Amino acid sequence: MKAIKIKKVVIEPLNLDLGEPFRISIGTKYSIENALVTVVLDNGIEGYGEAAPLEPINGENQATALATLNSCVDFIKGKDIAEYRAIAATLRGVFQPQVTARCAIEMALIDAYAKVLGIPLYQFFGGAGNKAETDYTIDIVPPDIAKKNAAKLAKEGYTVLKTKVGKKLTDDIDRLLAIKDGAPECGITIDANQGYSPCDAVHFIEEMTKNGIRPILFEQPVSKYDLAGMRFVKDHTSIPIAADESVFTSADAINVVRTGCADYINIKLMKSGIIEAMDIAAIARSANIRLMIGCMLESKLALGCAVHLVAGMGCFSHVDLDPHSEPEKEPFAGGPGYKAPFYTLSPDLPGIGCTRK
Repeated sequence: MKAIKIKKVVIEPLNLDLGEPFRISIGTKYSIENALVTVVLDNGIEGYGEAAPLEPINGENQATALATLNSCVDFIKGKDIAEYRAIAATLRGVFQPQVTARCAIEMALIDAYAKVLGIPLYQFFGGAGNKAETDYTIDIVPPDIAKKNAAKLAKEGYTVLKTKVGKKLTDDIDRLLAIKDGAPECGITIDANQGYSPCDAVHFIEEMTKNGIRPILFEQPVSKYDLAGMRFVKDHTSIPIAADESVFTSADAINVVRTGCADYINIKLMKSGIIEAMDIAAIARSANIRLMIGCMLESKLALGCAVHLVAGMGCFSHVDLDPHSEPEKEPFAGGPGYKAPFYTLSPDLPGIGCTRK
């Protein structure tokens, strides 16, 4: 194939309102403050990528992401789009900690390259399928609101609901009971975002059991550095344990395998980037560790890329990609179709399938 060069790279802030605050045990966000990368090829094709920094998780914010991206522009311009892996490898060597910025560049390059090939991204990732079912997260809210939201979401068709825990045990139990009461047929997953000590996490599981609650998954119960503590929790429950913040890289995934501390690894593009995510998935699958995929606070662009990865690879047991913003307020059209709880990808839209409004 004739070389197709990158003619221009445009870096912009991407700001969106959140319908309600996004609360986890280690912080609260009130709006989406991301960064957008547009790669323009010399044949006119454009590829889009998004950085979604979440400072408590990945140590980045919009300002640092934009600064990193702007410093990469001159290096990227003039490169052959088919060399996306070599470009990504060089940037990782220079900007290893700035993972969301690197992810945005990888996403824009791969989106553009898939458009050059004339295929949707899910086919680029393997073509296993073109649909994905997601859960939906109920925020840290009072029990009466949690019950109301759970009933509403179950009526919309969701079969799995998720909630954050790790702030106060009694409040967490009350909220879980309310969710179970509002949506008794739905499975429940819980995410502590590192909020517990190992002993407190086991105590929390015991209290849930006493109250007749059995989650289908328990994400990151302890500090991301405490793999021994997570192994302790895993050894004292039959509820599957997922490593989330503990896994940013393939080396982290190998450490999870070595220590036997988790049943699942939660891949997020904004923790690892796209290429590293595929390496992590290969490690987990070879070790018989199941895969889930999650998100930060992304627009439909980055969420769409994650959906393509899930559908194309066909190896994810649990999907946590619920949208955070209203589609009409986003700067993108197209992308994955969404009718709760399913995403559907069109075979006729190349790349991620998003276009600028």
